[in-house]
Amino acid sequence: MNGLHGLAWLLVFQSVGELLARGLHLPLPGPVIGMMLLMGALHWRVVREPVAICAGFLLSHLSLLFVPVGVGVMTHLSLVSQYGLRMLAVLVLSTLAGLGVTALTLYGLRERPDVAGSGQPPKDGAPDA
Repeated sequence: MNGLHGLAWLLVFQSVGELLARGLHLPLPGPVIGMMLLMGALHWRVVREPVAICAGFLLSHLSLLFVPVGVGVMTHLSLVSQYGLRMLAVLVLSTLAGLGVTALTLYGLRERPDVAGSGQPPKDGAPDA
């Protein structure tokens, strides 16, 4: 029964995110806003425990969620054969761009001594804990 409560919480936060995104004309999708709200709500046990049970169930059956994608690819196989190389190029380039931006961001944060956990040794010379 807790699994259903967890699913209800997930749907509530997704719906609230959709309402906020559409009502306030926000540039983020509703599910993303709902996920940010859910992250904050996970500090409460009444939300965290049912969502954890539901998430465990969904993750154990994750392979079933790929079936519709596979069927869609097979249905549009002519489009994949026509645009497949272009899609592959876009996927590879966007992945490399994302990795590059992430690496540069982490490098930039590491260079700032005012950021906690920046990798800089303590000033008194004591080793990190």
